[in-house]
Amino acid sequence: MIRLLTGAALLAMPAAAMAQDEGAPQADEEICCINWVRLPPQVIVVNGSGALRPSDSDKVAASSLLSDLDPGLGTRIENRLRDEAGIVQFRRSDGRSAHPTSQGVTLRGLGGNASSRALVTLDGVPQADPFGGWVAWSAYDAIHLGGIVVTRGGGSGADGPGALAGTIGLHSTMTDGATASLAYGSRDGWDASASLGGKLGSGQVAIDGRYSRGDGFVPVAEGQRDLVDRAAPYEQGGLGLRLRFDAGADSRIEASLRGFVDRRDRGTDFTTSKTDGVDASLRFVHEPYGETQWLALAYVQVRDFDSGFASVAAGRNSVVPALFQRVPATGLGARFELRPAVGGGNTLRIGTDWRRTTGRTEEDFFFTGVIPGRHRIAGGSSDTVGAFAEWTSGDAGDGFLWTLSGRLDRWWLGEGYRLERNIGGSTITSLRFAARQGWEGSGRAGVRWTSDAWSIRAAGYRGWRLPTLNELYRPFRVGADVTNANEMLEPERLWGGEVGIDWDKGSTKLSATLFANRLSNAIANVTLAPNLSQRQNLGAIDSKGIEIGAEQVVGPATLRATYAFTDAEVDASGQAATLDGRRPAQIAKHGGSLSLRSNGRGPVGGFATLRYIGKQNEDDLGALVLGDALTLDAGLSWRVSGGFSIEARGENLFDELVPAAISSTGIVERASPRTLWVGARVSF
Repeated sequence: MIRLLTGAALLAMPAAAMAQDEGAPQADEEICCINWVRLPPQVIVVNGSGALRPSDSDKVAASSLLSDLDPGLGTRIENRLRDEAGIVQFRRSDGRSAHPTSQGVTLRGLGGNASSRALVTLDGVPQADPFGGWVAWSAYDAIHLGGIVVTRGGGSGADGPGALAGTIGLHSTMTDGATASLAYGSRDGWDASASLGGKLGSGQVAIDGRYSRGDGFVPVAEGQRDLVDRAAPYEQGGLGLRLRFDAGADSRIEASLRGFVDRRDRGTDFTTSKTDGVDASLRFVHEPYGETQWLALAYVQVRDFDSGFASVAAGRNSVVPALFQRVPATGLGARFELRPAVGGGNTLRIGTDWRRTTGRTEEDFFFTGVIPGRHRIAGGSSDTVGAFAEWTSGDAGDGFLWTLSGRLDRWWLGEGYRLERNIGGSTITSLRFAARQGWEGSGRAGVRWTSDAWSIRAAGYRGWRLPTLNELYRPFRVGADVTNANEMLEPERLWGGEVGIDWDKGSTKLSATLFANRLSNAIANVTLAPNLSQRQNLGAIDSKGIEIGAEQVVGPATLRATYAFTDAEVDASGQAATLDGRRPAQIAKHGGSLSLRSNGRGPVGGFATLRYIGKQNEDDLGALVLGDALTLDAGLSWRVSGGFSIEARGENLFDELVPAAISSTGIVERASPRTLWVGARVSF
């Protein structure tokens, strides 16, 4: 069982930042199921991730580590991320009720559509959907995660392209022994998880699994429901296998294979969605002490997504199918990284990587009753090949730490296509879109000065993101609102900078960061006429603000607060001129959280978390507004004996109405109401 980490020192620091703490574990010493392996002073590895990670380069940016990731008992990874102010998904719903295509993630006000502007990785492998750029968060609930490192700001080229708003790095850990949990919750919800791992010859093996289901809640707000509205059930599960073998005294091989299924309903007939995914990766790591280190990685990501969309009558007393969609997509990638020994340490990273995505959407629409009249197929491919280098001066304690990184990418968009035809009849549209290619650069430069408990840091960066195949080629419709694709979209480009100050006095930590970003060519849905929009490159989104964090150890618990103020506005002209000066859609000005978590030392533990999100615009014109919301999550656990414990937890205990979406006709969709869970864990 993953226990709550002891001490606040591990909560707010990136994993790499702990490499030289006096209390850091020695070789193979285990802390809360994370094996921190002592390597050269500049390198730390989380067993199971296999990624060579610099210990110091992220210290120039605002970053944090989420380590108390209890699996099972109804917990959700995306909800745990909401504890970090400034991290937002396109919708406020979680992966049990949100439409899968709305689960993109971003930071620092760089929103506007459902594609992620933060780079999400699992053990160094990109996780965004190959076709649409959204994130299948339910895929990670079955993984034994040792921590999540959140690094804000772009330009982190060593992690790959796409880190405009920052990087969210998920890190798995190998299970040693066995753990299991079973919980029952509101609306006939069930949640079961299990992990089993141990030595296998000269290596390790781990198997993780999870299954959850529930009858769900009615998404439409009370008072607006009628005959067509009902509860929205969900069913999700996943299974993963990981292997780790020594390949000599200083090398190892890691293999991972996992699959997941996700079934959701949107609360009316004809709105079922399902996602099936399989991921596999193979990694070779060579890490001799004091010598050149290197790693080689190859991976494949397969997704098959189906979804139905419905048209509801104005009185909500009848519903008919509007569209059925199937999206098969594949992501392929490879990476090679070298860390030569320089001056007795591994302060330099150089490498190259490649990623390819292919996918298409197959859609039936123009229904007569339940019979579709038209069929559409649209899709294409994209490739990115890049080379990167990153140097860090190394952490000498008090004094200056410098870091400098750069990346150059060559990108290709293959020939895209969109075909529409009458089913059983004539072709309406048959379009081919010319292939395109280009060069993009990214990078980051930063410095940190430390004296005793004080640190001052500054960083500047440039990043970029290639439009997704979904943005380029697929038009879509929600109710009466139609959004057209745009095959001529250009890559998004970001310039930004930040300055911050940190104070670390053992049990007390404070931090504040001022940031300013300009996202040029920001892709957004631009209203052209009533009920008609198109994806377009805006002139820019300018975002500036402040992020504040505070942490205090209080006896056997840690009190933590985060707050983000984000002042973002659109710089637009031409067809999008009406958006100029407006706030981007789906971005709140204020957000924060306050949490109290036990350190897991005694038989009784628990947590309580208050989250606040300010009001935000639903649409680009600001005509529809989602109100603010304050929610409370809390839980208690009691270790009865040995490895057996019982727990109870609740989500949204105030039963607050959290508006997640609002239609042009004023129909409000809500996020999860009050949800209670009770269950047990066992580990040995």
